[in-house]
Parts: sequence; structure tokens; C-alpha cells
Amino acid sequence: MILQKIEQLLQEVQQLQASSAEEIEALRVKYLSKKGEITALMADFRQVPAEKKKEVGMRINELKQTALERINGLREQCQAAGGDCAVQDLTRTAYPIELGTRHPLSLVRNEIIDIFTRMGFTLADGPEVEDDLHVFTKMNFAADHPARDMQDTFFVSQHPNDVTRNILLRSHTSSVQARVMERTQPPIRIICPGRVYRNEAITARAHCFFHQVEGLYIDRNVSFTDLKQVLLTFSREMFGADTKIRLRPSYFPFTEPSAEMDISCFICGGEGCGFCKHTGWVEILGCGMVDPNVLELCGIDSKEYSGYAFGMGVERIANLKYSVSDLRLFSENDTRFLREFEAAQ
Repeated sequence: MILQKIEQLLQEVQQLQASSAEEIEALRVKYLSKKGEITALMADFRQVPAEKKKEVGMRINELKQTALERINGLREQCQAAGGDCAVQDLTRTAYPIELGTRHPLSLVRNEIIDIFTRMGFTLADGPEVEDDLHVFTKMNFAADHPARDMQDTFFVSQHPNDVTRNILLRSHTSSVQARVMERTQPPIRIICPGRVYRNEAITARAHCFFHQVEGLYIDRNVSFTDLKQVLLTFSREMFGADTKIRLRPSYFPFTEPSAEMDISCFICGGEGCGFCKHTGWVEILGCGMVDPNVLELCGIDSKEYSGYAFGMGVERIANLKYSVSDLRLFSENDTRFLREFEAAQ
């Protein structure tokens, strides 16, 4: 009985005809869909005696293959005749989707990382929700330092009687340096890219979150000259071979001596223009020698080891490279702004 039905369906399939995509799809549904006639044969197949199952199974497979070939052949004939016989994907969106591009901050961050990794630095990462111990205490911040105030830092929880137990959104990626130093003995040579948070009014020149890349190198006999050479190499790789740098004395709790670094204005070549406020110099980062107190707090012998650290804002570097005047553009996801960086991919 089932063999007769297979032969009948085989004759039908061999005689199939269609002249449009709709007709071809209707034939596919009739014969090959989950509820089609060929699939329905499998219900009858369970009643076939064991000695006949091999023969019947082979005939069903032959029928299915013939139907598939016939329907595909009809579709090819229709397309060759100029008809619209393409299979329509009903799950496809109704409009073309444009390929995305990398965000300008990602482009700049990746370029910074590439430059320093070629100089022997490795990547280090840490949590964005941090404790006071790693953000402030081990970085040599005094208990009454203004950075610990609610006006400057986003606190998740506070403990007035023990500030080291405070939980907060990290205000710099120096917390990553603290975590690496407390579990790793020198030599240490790392860069720490990441997002940080500060309680600031959102304007064209400031935001409540931004991105940093900080670097740390600790070993025996590390000097300020080593720091200067690394920063000079970075500046020339990032901004051009003719770039000059200058270091100005500054103050940071975690470095001593500390400095802020300027580069020669790459727009006017140091001659003075509106971009550099007619000084010929543009500030890009802070740096210095790691304070011995920081080394001791993190379990490193400051009498045996020394080191330097530096930190820069990714948005600041992106502003300089691409002349973006408003920081808010980096986080508003305006596709018109993002398309401007397609050529930089």
C-alpha cells in the first residue's frame, strides 16, 4: 500500500509545473514542508514490516530527492526566463543595514595601546565599582583629601568611621595599578585602559564619565629620564615625528616628583595659534615618579625598587587628533558624527 502511494507521488512530482515564485513555493509546501505529503509518509512507515523497511525507506528518500531536484529545477527555469522566482526571506529586515564603524574613542584607545605594547607594556584591567582602599588609600590620598568628598566622587556606599570600606565608582584607573602591585613583584610594566567616573557637570569640556589610559613601570634603577624617553616616543608615534614635549612641575598624591606634559602644537608647529591659545603648547597628560609611600602601601620595597607612572584621557587625545570641540558628541551616538570617522578605520 505505501509503495503504491510512493509511486503515485513520484509520478506527480516528475510532472510538476510552475511559472511563478508563488506557485513554486506552494509546491514546496505541499510536498516537502513539515506537514507535506512526503513527510506524512513517515507516519505510515512505522507500520511497515521489518523486512520491508529498508526497501520502503530507500524509495521514500528517492521520492524526496526527486521532489527537491524538480522544485529547484523549476525555480532555475523561472529565473532564466526572467521571472521573479527568488526565495523570499520573511525574517529579513525591510531596509538595507549599513555596516557599522569603530567609535572614535575606540580608534584612539587602540592606537594608544598599540604604541605602548610595542614598547613592552602589557594590558591590565580591574573593576569599575571599586573600594576606597585601592582608589585612594593605596594611592597615598590623605583621609581628608577633597577627592574623597561626595562633590567629586560617586559613592555606592559610605562608612564615615572607616573610609577604607567605602565603595565607589572609580575616579581613575590607578586602582588597577594598586591591585597589580599588591599581587605582583617587580619588574612591572603595564598600561591600564578603562572608563572612570567623576561627579562633574556635563558640559562641552567635561563629562561625568570618560576614559583613561594609565601606565606604570617599576623595576630597579628606574629614573625620570626613562619616563621622559617613553613619553617622547609615544608623542612622536601619536602626533608626528617632529613633535616636541615639555614637562612642567605639578602635584599628584601618588607621584613625587610630579609633572604635567605638553606637546608642541601640531596645528601651528609651535608658532602659536588659536588652538594652543598662542602658546605653541598643548597639555596632554600627567606623570611622575611613583611615590615611595605608594610602593610600601602595595607591598613593594621602595629602597630596592623605583618606578614611574603616567595617565592621559582618551577623550583629550581624540580631541587633539580629530579637533572635536564638544565632549558630549562622543557619548550621544549621533550617526552623523560617527560617520565622519569611517575613513579612520
